Amino acid sequence: MQTSITYKDAGVDIIAGEELVERIKPFAKKTMRKEVLAGIGGFGALFEISKKYINPVLVSGTDGVGTKLKLAFELNQHNTIGIDLVAMSVNDILVQGAEPLFFLDYFACSKLDVETATNVIKGIAFGCEESSCSLIGGETAEMPGMYSDGEYDLAGFAVGVVEKSKIIDGSKLEIDDVIIGLASSGFHSNGYSLVRKIIKHAGLDLNSMYDESVSWAQAILQPTRLYVKVILDLLKTINVNAMAHITGGGISGNIARVFPNHLAAEIEIKNLPKIKIFEWIKEKAQLTNEQMWETFNCGIGYVVVVNKANLDDVFSVLRKHDIKGYILGRVINKEGKTKVYYI
Repeated sequence: MQTSITYKDAGVDIIAGEELVERIKPFAKKTMRKEVLAGIGGFGALFEISKKYINPVLVSGTDGVGTKLKLAFELNQHNTIGIDLVAMSVNDILVQGAEPLFFLDYFACSKLDVETATNVIKGIAFGCEESSCSLIGGETAEMPGMYSDGEYDLAGFAVGVVEKSKIIDGSKLEIDDVIIGLASSGFHSNGYSLVRKIIKHAGLDLNSMYDESVSWAQAILQPTRLYVKVILDLLKTINVNAMAHITGGGISGNIARVFPNHLAAEIEIKNLPKIKIFEWIKEKAQLTNEQMWETFNCGIGYVVVVNKANLDDVFSVLRKHDIKGYILGRVINKEGKTKVYYI
């Protein structure tokens, strides 16, 4: 008699997938906004746009975590990588003044480890909760043979909303506007292919101490800072003329993205923070300042540009949220210079 070959025999465990859904429901529930009409469990999630918007414009963003995942696998640390996933998307849509509304995740692996997946999604839920953003749905894909044992991939998708008249696109930038950098929490989720190469080249023991209380592993895997609360607070009272999320492309590439062609950002090198972990990378990789600024956030995770009359108000909000700010420079006429000009 022929024996049947089941889906589980092929490597896909439906029961494990159902267990994961049940485990994550309580965490997702904590993120729910009142506009959610139907969330996790259905074929599609339903979300109603608040009536407080007169002419709402939806802003969307998607991203992953990149090769930072490789370090998470190596160190068996999965509880914060989900925060990175949320931050990379919600910080992006925030740049145009959007309030994040909801988030969806995609988790893919060869064989589902329910415990690991639960830890990852708990991190996603925490990031959503901290961003007042509903974890409204997602997808868990078990695909035998697609990934190495013990590894997985992540992608995230965020949708936000902004009043059409309040979209921030850099068009209101003026000469002598002040460029303010908000402190990062470390590398965030960029440059890790180089970071991992330098760790191997230097023979760094990740379990050794970075400082008195934090190991190198903890310092390097520090999750991406979420800027949603501080920026939305800022936008309530201050006219912000441009913003940038410092991700791939570093300080130089991302500030340039929000400046019109006739203006440039003049950055004073002495005002950039000196952070041990970035100085270590620079030394071990023998990188120039320019290479660092084009690759990493170098301690600046987010940038806001405002009229100088608003400077004190900006720093008042930053102090309220316990975020260190740096006056990086000012807006100048481009006049043949690069869009981001260092002095």
